[in-house]
Amino acid sequence: MTTPPAARALIAEDEALLAGALSGNLRRLWPGLEIAGIAANGMAAVEQALALQPDILFLDIKMPGQSGLEAARELADDWPENQPFPLLVFVTAYDDYAIQAFEHAAIDYVLKPANDERLMVTIGRLQARLVKSADSNRELEQALAQLRGLAPPAAPAREPLRMIRAAVGNQIRLIPVEDVIYFEATDKYVNVVTADGESLIRTSLKELIPQLDPGRFWQIHRGTVVQIGQVQAAQRDEAGKLSLKLRTRPEMLAVSRLFAHLFRQM
Repeated sequence: MTTPPAARALIAEDEALLAGALSGNLRRLWPGLEIAGIAANGMAAVEQALALQPDILFLDIKMPGQSGLEAARELADDWPENQPFPLLVFVTAYDDYAIQAFEHAAIDYVLKPANDERLMVTIGRLQARLVKSADSNRELEQALAQLRGLAPPAAPAREPLRMIRAAVGNQIRLIPVEDVIYFEATDKYVNVVTADGESLIRTSLKELIPQLDPGRFWQIHRGTVVQIGQVQAAQRDEAGKLSLKLRTRPEMLAVSRLFAHLFRQM
C-alpha cells in the first residue's frame, strides 16, 4: 500500500466554527496533513500563504473584504518564481460556485459543512496531484488557467461609460473616456491618467471595470486597466516580467501573470 504523502495546508475561512471543523476533519482523515495556519479573511490568507508557502490552500469563496477567488488571483501574481504553487480547493456553501469550479477544472471544491465521504474524495485527488507533479511552472500555469476560468460572471450589457467626472480641487473635471490612457487603483480611489495629467475618482476598480468597453480597455493587473490602443509594445525583461510601453506616457505598465496571456501574440 502506498503511503499518503505528507503535506502542509492553509485554511481561509471567516467563520471560526467552520474553520475549526474543517481543520479537525482533515487531521482525522489525513493524519499526514499539517494544518499550517487558519486565516480569517482573504487578505490574511494571502499574507500567510506567502510566508508559509503551503502545499494546499482551502479557500472559502465568500469572505468579507477579499473573497477566496480574489485572494487566489493575488497569490498567483505574487507567488515566488520557481516555487510550487499551492493546490487549490474552494470551499463554498453554494452549489453554483461548486459547479462552476468543477466545470473549469479547479483542483476541487468542498460544499460546507463537508461530510467525510466528500472530503475523502478531495483528499484522494490532492494526494494524487502531490505524488504526480513536481513541475512548479506547470502547477502555476494550471492554476492561472483555472483562475481565469473562474472569473466573476459578466455584468449585463449596457452602454459603456463615455465621460469621467473627476474632482480637481473645487472643480469637477470632465474627461472623455477615449482620452484615458489607463486607470490605476490607489487605496480608496482610482487614478485616471491621460496624456496631460492625472485625476482621482472616488470609486473602486472593481466597480469601474463593468462600465468600460471591454474591446477598448483591458485589465492587465489587479490594480491597472489600460486603453489597449495606447499601448505601443509589450516587452519582457531578463527575469521574464512583462511590461507595456505606452504611446504618449513615459512610464511602463507591469502586466501580472494572470493577464500575461493577453499579449502572447503581440
